[in-house]
Amino acid sequence: MEQRQENEQLLQKRKLLLIKVVHTVVWVFYNVVIFYLLYAVLTNRIDHWVWICLGLIMLEGLVLLVFNKMCPITVVARRYSDSTRDNFDIFLPNWLARYNKEIYTTIVFVSVLILLYRLVLT
Repeated sequence: MEQRQENEQLLQKRKLLLIKVVHTVVWVFYNVVIFYLLYAVLTNRIDHWVWICLGLIMLEGLVLLVFNKMCPITVVARRYSDSTRDNFDIFLPNWLARYNKEIYTTIVFVSVLILLYRLVLT
């Protein structure tokens, strides 16, 4: 019986590890998207990738809206952990996991403002 519990705990830890890896890869992907958008508008290189980036960001926003401001990967990870840390489901420093949405929303907002400026005034 005790061996069975240990095996189950090990399986839970492995599943959580896989989720953390996937979540971190998705986070890195969206960093590339967001920072490309910022780079493109700062350098006035408004191309089709800018619109793809905006579409991906809007898709992510819609997903977060549907999941009540929570990443669906976090929802899945919650099944395998009862941790109260903000970074229990991703390989990020806890402070960054805690303020992730605020930081990146600000960067996207500034990028969109610059994009609007570029499109309207230049």
